[in-house]
Amino acid sequence: MPDDLEFMNAAIAEARLAEQGGEVPIGCVIVSPEGEIIARGQNRVLRDSDPTAHAEIVALRQAGSALKNYRLTGCALYVTLEPCSMCAGAILHARIARLLYAAPDPKAGACGSVLSVMNHPQLNHRVEVLPGLLADECGEMLRSFFRARR
Repeated sequence: MPDDLEFMNAAIAEARLAEQGGEVPIGCVIVSPEGEIIARGQNRVLRDSDPTAHAEIVALRQAGSALKNYRLTGCALYVTLEPCSMCAGAILHARIARLLYAAPDPKAGACGSVLSVMNHPQLNHRVEVLPGLLADECGEMLRSFFRARR
């Protein structure tokens, strides 16, 4: 979908800002059911000295404030890397309707790469998970970031 590309590109822009701030380049946006970006997040763990300040958590907090509700029913979350178990759990608790992520995370991904937290059969909420949108671009951004630090 053209809108999906637009929103993933917005998440990529957040990832680039994270990298400029010295963080691992991961970015996220949350889109309302009406199709508007209501929250943006980027990795902030180093800048905030906060192990929970992943891009998804930052965006979920902002979206909750914007909607004045912790339930983000009908919203879509776009993120440049497969969510970890913490972020996957938060996405489920927020009742996100759609999760679109770019690159898989073979070390900590919780949407099938390492763990399968998302849509576990014993959980009561289901999220439409769409992996791989702009995966090559996002994967290369992460590889370049880590190559430069070695």
